[in-house]
Amino acid sequence: MCKGLIGKKLGMTSLFTPEGQYVPVTVIELGPCVVTQVKSEATDGYNAIQIGFGNRKSTRITKPLQGHLKNSGGQFAVLKEVPVDGESNYEVGQKIELDLFTIGEKVDIVGTTKGRGFAGVTKRHGFRLGRKTHGSKSYRIPGSVGCSAYPAKIIRGKKMPGQYGNHRKTIRNLEVVDIRPEDNLIMVKGAVPGHRDAIVMVNKLKF
Repeated sequence: MCKGLIGKKLGMTSLFTPEGQYVPVTVIELGPCVVTQVKSEATDGYNAIQIGFGNRKSTRITKPLQGHLKNSGGQFAVLKEVPVDGESNYEVGQKIELDLFTIGEKVDIVGTTKGRGFAGVTKRHGFRLGRKTHGSKSYRIPGSVGCSAYPAKIIRGKKMPGQYGNHRKTIRNLEVVDIRPEDNLIMVKGAVPGHRDAIVMVNKLKF
């Protein structure tokens, strides 16, 4: 069994569980993924498979990568390597569907957060705003950041303005609320990193 599958975040909605509970969910188009390479303990030193997801024009794929994907019969937009439990029974070209997961199961989801560009300390770190009245000029600035005469420098790691977002983030222990195999859709409780149509990795906790 492989550890996870590649998917695409479609957005958020909400639904009612059979118990009548109102739950916010993220809808993910999960798979089908195709095995593009099989790695084994004997040849590579570890057990894993490489899987492909999505489609890409052949003009957007380099010649070496086209040769690599030739046996799997696809032109995939995303390739990921995932570990497998023990000796792999997968073959190149085999499809892996979302029946890998079950309703009620807990999963970890890895994605890239939305890029916010250059942001100040209020937006980036949640600093409190200064007052607006009585001639104050310290409404959104970070305030004092120095260290006086010694060591006379800004300490590494100081919360400052800068690049915000656009980094890899893992949300752990999200519950699978619903699975719709006919549409390749899986719904997980809560929010998932990334913008709409972002690529995410859904991993099993136990495999």
